[in-house]
Amino acid sequence: MEKNHYNNIITRSKILKYTREFFDNLSFIEVNTNTAIKNPAPEEYIESINCSNSRFLRCSPEIAMKILLTEGFQKIYQIGPCFRADEFGRKHREEFTMLEFYQVGIDYMELLKISCDLIKYIAEKLYGNSLITYSGKKIDLAKVEIISVEEAFLKYCNMSYSEAEEKNIFDELMVTEIEPNLGINCITALVDYPANRASLARLKKSDRRFAERYELYIDGVELANAFGELTDLTIQKQRFDEANKFRAANNMLAYPECTDFFAALTKGLPDSSGCAIGFDRLTMIFCNTQNIADVLIEF
Repeated sequence: MEKNHYNNIITRSKILKYTREFFDNLSFIEVNTNTAIKNPAPEEYIESINCSNSRFLRCSPEIAMKILLTEGFQKIYQIGPCFRADEFGRKHREEFTMLEFYQVGIDYMELLKISCDLIKYIAEKLYGNSLITYSGKKIDLAKVEIISVEEAFLKYCNMSYSEAEEKNIFDELMVTEIEPNLGINCITALVDYPANRASLARLKKSDRRFAERYELYIDGVELANAFGELTDLTIQKQRFDEANKFRAANNMLAYPECTDFFAALTKGLPDSSGCAIGFDRLTMIFCNTQNIADVLIEF
């Protein structure tokens, strides 16, 4: 192992320690849920890995952690392995580490502050301040730019997001024109996704064209995806049905129905918000490397 790689693994260990320290200070409970699961949530562009006749390797611990919220847990987090088929590249692996956390009784913008505070906390623990250098850029992790998807399309693409949707170039413009401009000198939070891209987020009460969803970026690297959680069983089933139709049309794996999750929603998922952070990518930022391989132990 080269010296830089060795040092990155040491830094990764410290980030794990400081992450747990941060959540422990906020009275979160660390949980561990199954890696092999019966009922993955159907998603349009994410494919699970079938590991047996009745189990799939989880793409995230999201469903299991929401079930825990229905059992009375108020503030929980988890750090552990997740899996997504056919993902390999400079920022991707089929097996990766996810940090996911949920809190009852707060909205997605309150959770945004916790997410950004975590990143700043780690920087201050590692370096004594919030300033880092990544890809030759000075970035202040104590500062947060908040921009809506609607504003981002107008600013970086000179068109509305709805026009991009009509032309079927929304995703293309997100990747080529918008994301490279996010998180250049500070953390950028891209908020309020269109309702048709809500995933498992609820819609905003003030404007139902948009979802309570944000993603975090540093130097164009997507680090986090977060929701004000959808609690309505009927709407959740409708979204899963739509996702399953897409999956069937694209010859993706067929999953069993999410019966445990539906039972939990019937019981009642409390108003809550949750965030997933790619732990390996976060480590890449703090190690000032462009390649995920530099922060992993792979044999």
